[in-house]
Amino acid sequence: MSRNLVRPYFPIPPQDYNQSYFYEVIRSFAVYLDQMHNPGEGRHTRLVLTALPNSDQGLETGSLFERNGFIKISIADQPNLLGVSSTGAVGSVTVTT
Repeated sequence: MSRNLVRPYFPIPPQDYNQSYFYEVIRSFAVYLDQMHNPGEGRHTRLVLTALPNSDQGLETGSLFERNGFIKISIADQPNLLGVSSTGAVGSVTVTT
């Protein structure tokens, strides 16, 4: 996985306790956590997606799912419900000619 991330710098520990060293370690972990939570762009030559869901139910906005052989993206205001159909009847109709 190539994401063009710059690895955070982790300083070499001193022999004795040093407050500025611990600040640097904490800052480096903060950078690392930011990178893991915000992965950024991706660029791939090949991509294989397996076991994609067939509806967007329960997915967050921007998630991929497959419907009838097409890859779709989950959008908040456009639900893609699976198996929705309905029929109804009111009264009866008589047709004469």
